[in-house]
Amino acid sequence: MSESILRTEGVTKVYVQGDSALEVLKGVTLDVRKGEILAIVGPSGAGKSTLLHIMGFLDRPTEGDVAFREIRLSKLGQDAQAAVRNRHFGFVFQLYHLLPELSALENTLIPMMIRHSVADWMVSGAAARARARSILQRLGLGARLHHLPSELSGGEQQRLAIARAIVGEPDVVYCDEPTGSLDSRTGEEIRNLIVELNRETGKTFVIVTHDEDTAKLAHRRLRLEDGRLVGQGG
Repeated sequence: MSESILRTEGVTKVYVQGDSALEVLKGVTLDVRKGEILAIVGPSGAGKSTLLHIMGFLDRPTEGDVAFREIRLSKLGQDAQAAVRNRHFGFVFQLYHLLPELSALENTLIPMMIRHSVADWMVSGAAARARARSILQRLGLGARLHHLPSELSGGEQQRLAIARAIVGEPDVVYCDEPTGSLDSRTGEEIRNLIVELNRETGKTFVIVTHDEDTAKLAHRRLRLEDGRLVGQGG
């Protein structure tokens, strides 16, 4: 059995609005294994995206903790949390979240630019650009380096989002409904790409989805309902 690379421990998330409180996650404990594709499935509103954001250090739980290797989210200040997120995690979102004024190459480079100081970027920027070009070429976007997101198809934009997610050599790539806004043919292309990248790089992928075809590509499935894990997929 592969080693655990990340673990959530009794994760609860409560949103308070005025006098009302909404408990979105209710004591979720799970392990993510190194090198696996893990799908977290369940209906809309089950808390899947909230759980993904907490696992990716984008948000903090109300109770419980997340441990990435020996790093505990609860022990980190905001700057340290952001640094761990930038160096170790990549993110692919359903709506891409690409910067419209930047080219495909520039969008891909964003995580690397954030990681480096201006002085460091003067030294390492050329290597980062070469890596970004190589990844975009690998993902079929070699002829689109200088195109804006608005000049790309939905499938191309999602490929660009994947390039941005993996350019910094993250340990875990989080995908939030990565095929949800794509047609069936393009969705299948993206699913195949995720499987290929997992095989080629050994990177861990965590995917939240309500799409059965996307869930099928995973090595393992967990089901979330009403904020609780209720067992294997299905």
